[in-house]
Amino acid sequence: MKKTLLFVIAFISIAPKIFSQTDTAKAPYEKVPVFPPVRLVLPDKSAFYKKDLPSKKPVMLMVFNPQCEHCQHETDEMLKHMDWFKNTTIVMATSMPYDSMMNFRERYNLATHSNIILGQDDQYFLYSFYAIRNLPFIAFYDKKGKLISVSRGTMPIDKVAAELKKQGN
Repeated sequence: MKKTLLFVIAFISIAPKIFSQTDTAKAPYEKVPVFPPVRLVLPDKSAFYKKDLPSKKPVMLMVFNPQCEHCQHETDEMLKHMDWFKNTTIVMATSMPYDSMMNFRERYNLATHSNIILGQDDQYFLYSFYAIRNLPFIAFYDKKGKLISVSRGTMPIDKVAAELKKQGN
């Protein structure tokens, strides 16, 4: 009886530690809050890496689906206010097929904006890195590449502007 009682007491005292979520429950971006080591396929089929980002410029990363209405709306709003983004590098990444990305590029005339980097995440890296469940997904990084904040789903353009101001724009 004493052994059983001691076992129950010991189990109760360590059970919270055994069954609680630990640091492993965090998404990778929370553990490593810097711009991710992603590889994107660019429109010219070359590869884009983190090292290719312009230095000393804040970055807005937008993960999107070209067929997503919320992503289309976010892109429309962003393009209407491109003067707000003049000092920001915008990385737009999709895991959808290359042709779909290219149609989106043409539809929104994205090639005319020198600060927009459009690419295909053909390895689905960003979805797991950010534990993405809703699109568009937006992550803001400062001039040193450190994460400032993330937004899941449509973000009103005035809130995007507020995040850009945090970056010093």
